[in-house]
Amino acid sequence: MNKILEICLDEFLLPGHAACAGCGAALALRHILKALGKNTIIIIPAGCSSIIQGVYPKTAFSNPVLNSAFDSAAAYCSGVIEGLKAKNKFKNINVVVWAGDGATFDIGLQALSGAAERNTDMIYFCDDNEAYMNTGIQSSSATPLGALTTTTPLIGKRERKKDIISIILAHEPTYLATAVSGYPVDLYNKVLKAKKYSGFRFIHILSPCPPGWRFDSKYTVTISKLAVDTGMWPLFEVVESKFNLTGPSLKLLNPKNRKNIETYLALQGRFSKLTKTEISIIQKFIDARWEQLKYLTNLKGRLFL
Repeated sequence: MNKILEICLDEFLLPGHAACAGCGAALALRHILKALGKNTIIIIPAGCSSIIQGVYPKTAFSNPVLNSAFDSAAAYCSGVIEGLKAKNKFKNINVVVWAGDGATFDIGLQALSGAAERNTDMIYFCDDNEAYMNTGIQSSSATPLGALTTTTPLIGKRERKKDIISIILAHEPTYLATAVSGYPVDLYNKVLKAKKYSGFRFIHILSPCPPGWRFDSKYTVTISKLAVDTGMWPLFEVVESKFNLTGPSLKLLNPKNRKNIETYLALQGRFSKLTKTEISIIQKFIDARWEQLKYLTNLKGRLFL
């Protein structure tokens, strides 16, 4: 596995992009493109990253980019792949989707499901900042319980975050992983591994958003790491249906090694209206989920046939 000093030095996300200061998505995207390399075509639906890339005729990406409608990034990606195959040019080219949670969990779920069901030979990256940030910080089905948004402004969202991982696993992907921008080596290595496989691959990345999550941009990496270290965002991969914890999450099966969830919530203004009872509910949910992860870790054999 690569170490921090072995990460590619080439830059594909160029200076002058339009991301906010401290943008978790830009940090993640920078390392993903390093792992993917120059022979990569990126499909980007409506969202923050369609702004980050810049305004035509200028762009902050050195890779070819195709902007898609909000609901159909996976369908666009499928079309590009078939076109390259028809011209015998698909070999050694990565065709990937880089989409936000709105274009993944909600508006684009049907196209995503179709591509996954067909086992289309793509890598789908979900850049999850847990709300519709680009259009004004509205709640999405990726928004967690209690988070304040412009559409849940008084007491925060009342529903839990949708379990998109279980939905994707139901499609039996070739490769699936979670990652965060705060642990770039883990992210980088997972992209390198995903490149080795064919078929449908899915990488879910938590991307802290300073304006949407209401924190000072200097805390982006700190919050990203706390998401993992509290157990709120476990790092794992499912390779050919076999489950493995990765990176810092390897030690978190022991609950004594997990930081209290309040250390993560307290840095974010979006959670300022949470009650002690709600914080306790969130902590209990995390603990229960880790019991499930413990079972999956100890499971011998495959998650699906």
